Amino acid sequence: MGSGAGAFLKVLLKNFDVLAGPVVSLVYPLYASVKAIETKSPVDDQQWLTYWILYSMITLFELTFAKVLEWIPIWSYTKLIVTCWLVIPYFNGAAYVYENFIRPFFVNRQTVNIWYVPRKKDVFSKPDDILTAAEKYIEEHGSDEFRKLISKADGQVKTRSSGYVFDSDGYRY
Repeated sequence: MGSGAGAFLKVLLKNFDVLAGPVVSLVYPLYASVKAIETKSPVDDQQWLTYWILYSMITLFELTFAKVLEWIPIWSYTKLIVTCWLVIPYFNGAAYVYENFIRPFFVNRQTVNIWYVPRKKDVFSKPDDILTAAEKYIEEHGSDEFRKLISKADGQVKTRSSGYVFDSDGYRY
């Protein structure tokens, strides 16, 4: 019995990552996700939604770089350790990754446009340009200076019903 049990233990330890991987990365998270759905707390929902996003990203990474990862002998153990860190509630790794990496990316959205397509100037882009210039002027000079500028412009140029524009001295142009 000693040699059979020893051989079994040896096979078990040699294939620990293959046996523990699905339990750690699928079975327990599925169970915990179902329990999280049944609770009213959004904290556990966030933990497990984030975990499934990260698990999907890891799986996508593995599928993309499968040929390269075959040459890294410790990849399966590294994946198991990372997955344990993400799953085990004591570490709360999935929530940590969400708060520090995923959430800032979406909250402080800074996109990079790799496809440059020049936009056509149309009639509707003018008001935005004017509003942007007005906001910039107010930031630089203050709202009182902006009011003075508007009243000065109103005093200098008056439009008559004929469509001609007159300045404050009555000259038409």
